[in-house]
Amino acid sequence: MIKRILIFLTLAVVASSCGKSTATATPTSTPPPPTVAPPTHTAEVPLPTVTPACISPEPTEKDIDRALSYVETAFDSSEWERSYTVIERRVSVTWQNVSSSALAYLEATIFPCGYEEPDLNAQYSDENWKAIFENYEDYKMISECKRNDGLRLYEFKAQNQGFEYGIKYWVKSDTDTRVISMMLVFPLELEAMMGDYSTRLFPTYTSCP
Repeated sequence: MIKRILIFLTLAVVASSCGKSTATATPTSTPPPPTVAPPTHTAEVPLPTVTPACISPEPTEKDIDRALSYVETAFDSSEWERSYTVIERRVSVTWQNVSSSALAYLEATIFPCGYEEPDLNAQYSDENWKAIFENYEDYKMISECKRNDGLRLYEFKAQNQGFEYGIKYWVKSDTDTRVISMMLVFPLELEAMMGDYSTRLFPTYTSCP
């Protein structure tokens, strides 16, 4: 088992540093771990001119605690490995399940001068998806929807090294200056498992109608 994990992790490193494969055959082995582009590559909404009403773009300890505790106990530490980073305007948290080739990614984004609907439309635009999926060979948005309370859900299919993944990406307004986004990436054959985790995270909005 240890040997299998070491080989799996080696493939992951090679996948991120080498050219992309064009294989399209049905997976016959463990898929490589899914990836997410560094948040610094995400399309940014230009910051308005700073005024006394604006806050600092630097995350506080409260922001870090909020990001780390947002999913509560959804991801068992015995199955998922967690890491996080803190940079200007955001705290990002990644959970990776090597045995299932699955990944979960949360961003707590700060809008120092607040935001409105057009700002979110710009933040989660075609350019943003290109940045997020830059490590994949191909991706396609399957559906997008939004609840009356503003919770958004985008659903994708993506391909990397011949393996296909299902992806769900939620965007939720957290406060007047903060937005939480949550992404789940699972191999397509683990659709039931993705559904289970979707229910744990957003029980009333697991998929678009």
